[in-house]
Amino acid sequence: MGSPAPSAAVQAVLDAAGDASGAPPELLGEYLVLLEQAGRSGEHASDVDLEAIRHLGARAADEGISAEAAVRLYLAAAWRLWRELPIGADPADPATVRSAGEAVLRVVDDAVAALVAGHQARRREAAYEEERQRRRFVDDLLRGDADVAALVERAEPFGLDLARPHQIALAFPLRGGASAEGAAATLERSVVDRFGDREVLVADKDDVVVVLVPETEPDPRGDVGDLLHRELTKHHGGTWGIGVGRPHSGAYGIARSYEEAREALALMRRLPLDTNVLRARDLLVYRVVARDHAAIADLVHAVFTPLLAARGGPEPLLRTLETYFAVGGNVTEAARRLHLSVRAVDYRLERVAALTGFAVSESHDRFTLNVAVVGARLLGWPNNQELRLP
Repeated sequence: MGSPAPSAAVQAVLDAAGDASGAPPELLGEYLVLLEQAGRSGEHASDVDLEAIRHLGARAADEGISAEAAVRLYLAAAWRLWRELPIGADPADPATVRSAGEAVLRVVDDAVAALVAGHQARRREAAYEEERQRRRFVDDLLRGDADVAALVERAEPFGLDLARPHQIALAFPLRGGASAEGAAATLERSVVDRFGDREVLVADKDDVVVVLVPETEPDPRGDVGDLLHRELTKHHGGTWGIGVGRPHSGAYGIARSYEEAREALALMRRLPLDTNVLRARDLLVYRVVARDHAAIADLVHAVFTPLLAARGGPEPLLRTLETYFAVGGNVTEAARRLHLSVRAVDYRLERVAALTGFAVSESHDRFTLNVAVVGARLLGWPNNQELRLP
């Protein structure tokens, strides 16, 4: 700033204010010199002076000193210096004293505002950088192709031991308009309360809530999928789909669990399953069906092509079969879910048998029809006539 060095009185105030506030007096910079100048000549702090104080506020934030402590330092220094300030040309003149007091208070006001602005700006920058690093870490962790050694080191500040088994749960708003970003912010407290503040991570990625938790013993309250569904429905409403991967160890294990959870969500969108929480362990049979694409396509074509000739198309008959199998072959319950009479459901099942040659009353036929229905939904048949996985 080019101001003169502080006087002995100013130096004494520097030391006393630092002791009283618990903040280092170096954060005052040349603030007290500015107060002396204001008391002597009514001079205001210049833009350059205030910019320097903003930098001191940023420095306080970097050093972990709260804005409250920094402000306390500035105010404590100001009132201690007041009794030592040189007051204009005639200290006995009340008008001179008032004028000096106004100038000093203005410098205090401007300086404290600049100090807090610098502190807040740096805190915002730090928060933005922390969130940027967090998102990059989450992306690398879920992708599974980053430098594992570096990933293990980067996991430490987040309280994660990547050698332990972890699992991933994903939550996606199916209906209701809730956002994953807002849901992640409110969900974190519930996850920490349940699983502890270490070995957990809650984030949002591509409009999906991502939750990483350690492997735990079975709990009567349910698993992480049940927790997410309960809390999201309670606090955000709407309909949420939850996909839960299996626990795996290591950095690559987390990426594997993430892919399993994504697969669960994708299957939930493609199949009208009777649940909003789908776990990877329940998908193994679907993965077996989908893996041999040629075989399942051949099965769907061979079994269901005759349904294309049905009045109204194959969809009503497919939906009837799907619902019938979902309720364990209970025709009454299937009729209730389909909003049909029991007689209408029986008629549709008889039409399937007549057209395809496969009857649900025969155990082998029932298994064939069940697998064929799953395959048809996975392949998008009959809309996807080429029988390719979407």
